[in-house]
Amino acid sequence: MCRNIRTLHNFEPPATPDEIEAAALQYVRKVSGSRDPSQGNRQAFDDAVVAVADATRELLEQLTTNVPPKNREEEAAKARARSAKRFANQR
Repeated sequence: MCRNIRTLHNFEPPATPDEIEAAALQYVRKVSGSRDPSQGNRQAFDDAVVAVADATRELLEQLTTNVPPKNREEEAAKARARSAKRFANQR
């Protein structure tokens, strides 16, 4: 999985439209192999981002869970701690 695509399900507050759009953009970039498509491919690229964002939004609305929502700040702190530990070994 692309490291830049973050889990969006089961967070409080819920994923924002901007987060969903960013995840869709990263997915389309990864699949297409292009960060910035040519002018001839721009429309197909943009259409794909919209379609993936719509599908993601629909998926997130339909998913259910019995687990309490995660706190964004707590999860970010855990990720920073994992990163610090991981990169401390590389020095």
